Amino acid sequence: MRRSVARALVATAAVLLAGPAIAPSHAEPARPTPPNLRPLPGEVIDGVDQLVPPADIPHLKRIPQRAQASGYSHSTLELRAATLPDPVGDPMFDRWPRSLDKRANGEVLATRDVTGTAGFLVTVPLRSARMLKFRSTDVQGQPIFGTATVIEPRAPWKGAGPRPILVNNVPINGLGHECTAGYTLAHGLSDRTNKTDLFPPTTQLALARGYTVIIPDHEGPRQAYAEPTLAGHVVLDSIRAAARYAPKKYADSKVALTGYSGGAIATNGAAKVLGEYAPDLTDRMVGAALGGVPADFRLLAGAMNANIATGVMLAGTLGVARERPEILELTNNLGRWLATSSFKNSCGDDYGVAAPFQLPAQVLSKDKDPFNSEVAEKVYRATQMPGTKSDLPLYIYHGANEIWIPVQGARNLYAEQCKLGADAVYREVPGEHLSAAVIAYPEAMQWLDARLQGTPATSECPRS
Repeated sequence: MRRSVARALVATAAVLLAGPAIAPSHAEPARPTPPNLRPLPGEVIDGVDQLVPPADIPHLKRIPQRAQASGYSHSTLELRAATLPDPVGDPMFDRWPRSLDKRANGEVLATRDVTGTAGFLVTVPLRSARMLKFRSTDVQGQPIFGTATVIEPRAPWKGAGPRPILVNNVPINGLGHECTAGYTLAHGLSDRTNKTDLFPPTTQLALARGYTVIIPDHEGPRQAYAEPTLAGHVVLDSIRAAARYAPKKYADSKVALTGYSGGAIATNGAAKVLGEYAPDLTDRMVGAALGGVPADFRLLAGAMNANIATGVMLAGTLGVARERPEILELTNNLGRWLATSSFKNSCGDDYGVAAPFQLPAQVLSKDKDPFNSEVAEKVYRATQMPGTKSDLPLYIYHGANEIWIPVQGARNLYAEQCKLGADAVYREVPGEHLSAAVIAYPEAMQWLDARLQGTPATSECPRS
């Protein structure tokens, strides 16, 4: 069976390579649909399911708790269950608690002391590192759990008021549980550890400054990579959970958020859902720094489809589809094979295996024009959350020479937030995604430090 799928992939690639060239485009949003987001020839789409046999989707009498959602057919939820990450043998990540619907958001469900492994990794003297498992809410409004690691330095806080908290949304960029920072902090370094968990040294520097650091596993229990609303919920509930766990230490602390790339998706999501989802936290939130932010998924698709970044885009698509199963309903046999293969457990370094094919994602869909479909439009809007004002000050930064995450998305986000009346600062630095992260890092950290030290943010938005 798997050999026939491999032959089908080669045959599909041959058809595509023989057809019209599809080149990546970095067009501005106002221009027509770029070539790599247009429909493929109909005979290509129609031929995929003739070449590729159906994927092995287990038939389930009862949909497991982690795959349940209202409004979807039983077959769609069976497919959803088959695309979710495999268990890793750790109940903190695998086990769904009962009666979640009777728990409040941020209510602590379980704890684990991870001081030994976390202290070895962050290299700063620690008083404690505690993994918290807590109740949160998915994008369907249904109860889920989240996990986060709360790290407190050994050094006393000498500033005014309670010890401040920095929420460090590291760019998990993974589809499996072993990709999360929480798993690494609990189990130690492995070949699944993301290089960005500990570099740049945001966690270490914040601890050295005397701040408590919360590191949320912001993709949630389904590993919904790139889904901003879900990530925002988990991030905000991690702050609530810390306050419930140790109210004398964490219930009244000033809180700032930071994140780059995949972490910026979570930070942007938290900033935008704060006012509606967690108004009880608003008075404590002093600022959010987000860099290399994927703020517009339509632009991302135009930059990443049908080139060496396709693997990353497909991982993000599967991550969002885990929370929005209507995307899964559009997949053809080939798409379902990919979504239920070992790809569903992959971490960031694994996505490059898709690069040699450079196939357009359209070949995975039974919709002949998936990037311009009704479902796509719904997802673009849901992930962008247009018209939603941040209820905390923003420091947005981006590389002027970005290839995969077009700078126009960050510019538009800044302009939108200024128009809505938010307090915001925007910095554009020379460099692409990796170099810009390094170049912009010092000023972003200084801005965060000033907020946590008690200096109010100053907006640079033009005021009419």
